[in-house]
Amino acid sequence: MINTTEKDSNYQELDKMSVQEILININNEDKTVPLAVEREIAHIESLVKVIVERMKKGGRLFYIGAGTSGRLGILDASECPPTYGVPFDWVIGLIAGGDTAIRKAVEFAEDDEEQAWKDLEEYAINANDVVIGIAASGTTPYVIGGLNRANEKGIATGCIVCNGNSPIAAIAQYPVELIVGPEFVTGSTRMKAGTAQKLALNMISTAVMIQLGRVKGNKMVDMQLSNHKLVGRGVRMVMAETGTDQETATALIEKFGNVRKAIDNFNLQKNS
Repeated sequence: MINTTEKDSNYQELDKMSVQEILININNEDKTVPLAVEREIAHIESLVKVIVERMKKGGRLFYIGAGTSGRLGILDASECPPTYGVPFDWVIGLIAGGDTAIRKAVEFAEDDEEQAWKDLEEYAINANDVVIGIAASGTTPYVIGGLNRANEKGIATGCIVCNGNSPIAAIAQYPVELIVGPEFVTGSTRMKAGTAQKLALNMISTAVMIQLGRVKGNKMVDMQLSNHKLVGRGVRMVMAETGTDQETATALIEKFGNVRKAIDNFNLQKNS
């Protein structure tokens, strides 16, 4: 039986389409992706809850994957520290083939069932951690091996796959199956499958960080103020939260280098 992600495109003779036809048809396919994610919200919720539970005990979140899936995990992990001001070892993305594979495919790296666990062991992974395997096909040996070993060690496991009844979903304790159907270009899972995985990763990491107190109201109060745009945003956030003027807010940001600390210290001084 052919996996859904490998089935022929619903469109024929793509090479004879006009640019407009190509774009419209890709967009029409992309419109189906959020609906596939919506169908899995209950499973995503279960996964988020166990991540929050483990991270409150000092655990970390690991993503493991190969190719596009691995890169998406690394992308999500790398955006958590600047967005939420968390340590770089709270959310960790690992890809088959190592860092080289982020930019250039490493041949047959995903076929090694032992390597993912070796990669995880370098971080002294333990029972407080959570491992999420990301694989559009749901069959990637690198991910299968990593999840199997994690299960053996009593580590919570989840997955994000895009085929139903896959080996990886059968292994993961908290599976998320995003069935988006055949790709516009047959087998090109960087398209709908990749988009669905990115949406799910956004939901998971954002919900986890909110639950861990890294958002106040609807603001990223712990974000890293690493450029002028973000400093300006931070100043506006302090002004809105405290009611103070721009000059005072700017001085607070310059002194404390953090929106949350600036607001807390303003309120402390105000109430003292």
